[in-house]
Amino acid sequence: MRTDSGRIMHLADYRRTDFVLERVDLTFELDPTATKCTSRMLLHRREGSPADAPLVLDGDELKMTGLLYDGMPMEAERYTEEDDQLTIRDLPESGSFEITVDTEINPEANTKLMGLYRTGGVYCTQCEAEGFRRITYFYDRPDVLCVYTVNIIADKESCPLLLSNGNFLGGAGYGEGKHFAAWFDPHPKPSYLFALVAGDLGVVEDTFTTMSGREVALKIYVEHGKEPRATYAMDALKRSMKWDEEVFGREYDLDIFMIVAVSDFNMGAMENKGLNVFNDKYVLADPETATDADYANIEAIIAHEYFHNWTGNRITCRDWFQLCLKEGLTVYRDHEFSADQRSRAVKRVAEVRHLKSEQFPEDAGPLAHPVRPTKYREINNFYTTTVYEKGSEVTRMIATLLGRDLFKKGMDLYFDRHDGEAATVEDFVKCFEDASDRDLGQFSLWYHQAGTPLVTASAAYDQAKGTFTLSLEQMIPPTPGQTAKEPMHIPLRFGLLLADGSEAVPTAVEGIEITEDVLHLTERKQTAVFSGIASRPVLSLNRGFSAPINLHFKQSPADLAHIARHDRDLFARWQAVGDLALPHLVEAARKARVGEDITVDPLLGETLLLLAADESLEAAFRAQALNLPSEADVARELGSNNDPDAIRKGRETITQAIARQGAAIFAKLFDRHRVEGGFTPDATSAGRRALRNAALSYLAAAEGNPQRAAASFAHADNMTDLSAALTVLAHRFPDAPETAAALETFRTRFADNALVIDKWFSIQATIPGEGALQRIQTLMESPLFNAANPNRVRSLVGTFAFSNPTGFNRADGAGYRFLADQILAIDPRNPQLAARILTSMRSWRALEELRADHARNALRSISSNDKLSPDVSDIVERMLNG
Repeated sequence: MRTDSGRIMHLADYRRTDFVLERVDLTFELDPTATKCTSRMLLHRREGSPADAPLVLDGDELKMTGLLYDGMPMEAERYTEEDDQLTIRDLPESGSFEITVDTEINPEANTKLMGLYRTGGVYCTQCEAEGFRRITYFYDRPDVLCVYTVNIIADKESCPLLLSNGNFLGGAGYGEGKHFAAWFDPHPKPSYLFALVAGDLGVVEDTFTTMSGREVALKIYVEHGKEPRATYAMDALKRSMKWDEEVFGREYDLDIFMIVAVSDFNMGAMENKGLNVFNDKYVLADPETATDADYANIEAIIAHEYFHNWTGNRITCRDWFQLCLKEGLTVYRDHEFSADQRSRAVKRVAEVRHLKSEQFPEDAGPLAHPVRPTKYREINNFYTTTVYEKGSEVTRMIATLLGRDLFKKGMDLYFDRHDGEAATVEDFVKCFEDASDRDLGQFSLWYHQAGTPLVTASAAYDQAKGTFTLSLEQMIPPTPGQTAKEPMHIPLRFGLLLADGSEAVPTAVEGIEITEDVLHLTERKQTAVFSGIASRPVLSLNRGFSAPINLHFKQSPADLAHIARHDRDLFARWQAVGDLALPHLVEAARKARVGEDITVDPLLGETLLLLAADESLEAAFRAQALNLPSEADVARELGSNNDPDAIRKGRETITQAIARQGAAIFAKLFDRHRVEGGFTPDATSAGRRALRNAALSYLAAAEGNPQRAAASFAHADNMTDLSAALTVLAHRFPDAPETAAALETFRTRFADNALVIDKWFSIQATIPGEGALQRIQTLMESPLFNAANPNRVRSLVGTFAFSNPTGFNRADGAGYRFLADQILAIDPRNPQLAARILTSMRSWRALEELRADHARNALRSISSNDKLSPDVSDIVERMLNG
């Protein structure tokens, strides 16, 4: 049994293995409770390794049934089997030798869903980050790459399908009632990319012809009867393969590419070489059961896992400290893919919304860590938005600094130089330095310093001199383990807008480096002087969110409205609306807390409605503009002493004022943007539905009754409109008979569809107010709630904790105590799930004193349990002590 020793892993302690693994042959005899695995490894001592160094292999909850050296039983005095490792001594100084390990594992009992487990009659693996050690004793680390041959033996009736990585070698009968299949992956890979799937599944098949003319077989495996719901995933896969060839020059390298969708999965998906395993929510879709957001997520995640074939598989991480090297880079690639497939501006807005709502709080709290951390206790807890989303932003900044051509040259060099290797962040950055002949040493601080930089800006215009002066100052706040920070290289896209909406072109700029439309802030304080500016400009700064920073720049409401109406950068227009709204929302929250009247500046509504009614803009963009900064955005802006009830009351007051101000416009939008002719998931149609449903939400606030939303629910012919109407009913009219009827209709209609019922749970989990907790507890008693399914737990308990500020953050602390009980119940069976849901309390110190005390006590009640997993123990200790 693996135990938590409290051991901290440090980047500085990295050293190569003493032995080189040349190849491994794996044989599985599958059985629900007693699967046998034989691992035959060919190794040799690494040159320079001490002659007496033992072979130390990782293990976790293993039962070893045999150990051979060069085909003969190993003498007992030559090895030691401990809780989490197997140590073998007296091995040769030179030449290759063979170690064979036999283990027996119980897939049926593996509720952690790491290693080999069985769900719904299907055998499945998840080995990232350290799951392979739950299958057999092994060098379970990403820098050990070798070729794999896999033989799978199983019952022919229950497991007609036997899959693993690489190319299929063949199969045949194997005794009475059994059969076998053999697979060979010619590309050396680390153990975390190993995959095995066996069971009885349906398949959707297609082919893809690569740019060199090879035909690749494509197969997506799903539960029988669900094949039609995998057609969009197949289409997304083929588009991903073509895009990666056209944009990055990357061609697929095996004869077959497979995806398997399962319902019990801790992650979204896993990029195992040639055999991706997916949470089925990111594969299955049809108009009746999937929203536009579901289609977009499927497209993005299919692409992400496919893109890993080069950024993660062909070039992998030297160690887990380099996780951003595959995840952040690949997130950047899937973001670019989605931007090309849909709307670049709308995609960028969505990315930044997610970054600010998830990563910025992480950076500002006790769980803050660098994009490339230097230590960890439990690596599963570092699959974070900092590694993924901020890691993507760092890659995006490299592209901004170097420009399109030099960025591509650097990427090409990275692929050529490190193909087949386990690389580091330094290896990656060096490729761009060599390609561009530019020193990126200071820029690399983005990888090493935690925290979100704060950039303060001030500006002045001198009419007599025709100069515009911009003063910038950067500060990186202290974070756990990092109190002193060095100035970063921050690329800021900008524009100087004139009164007619055109842009001023300065004749000269002094004091700061500028390349095209990018200011390079590299010092603690810098001042830029723009000459030749004939009239006062309005500064548009950090266009496209060119740097992931907090920007403090006091601009007048009139200037923000000017940007919102005229900027050529659509992201900047959206940001200006948010910057115009946020101070009002903050002030409203402060007034609500002390019982003062809340007033609304009409300019905010006028600007918002002007964008909403502008038919020259994409409908999807207008829908984003209508979505005011969230309650979490307001809490982040307040910074401390937050009262979630006051924040909600203030935001709701402003929402209702805008709704009444624009009721006629919202009614026109609702009527005009009905999508006729059946559902299609294209970006244009999705944008029209988004805008129409945004208008519905405002109309419900303006009209104050559920009739329109109930009618929209009754007439909806797709899941996007159906779930949007149900959300409006449940959130705005939770006690109305129409809402109860709609919830029951939805439940009855989709009771047999797990992914849709997840939506039913999530919609109810986010109904605000004190009654939320009782509702959650009642729903947990429903026959439809399955505590063993990660998707179902996330949809109810996770959604409540992460996305219901007033319901979860009750003043009496009941929400925190409920979550503590849930974490302690989930942890023994699925530590990863428990740890990830627990991170919902990462910002507890920003709450007002009474709530913060309740939250602290709940965390302490978790911490006091002496049987916590390493996953949960790590999170709770960092949240209490960070």
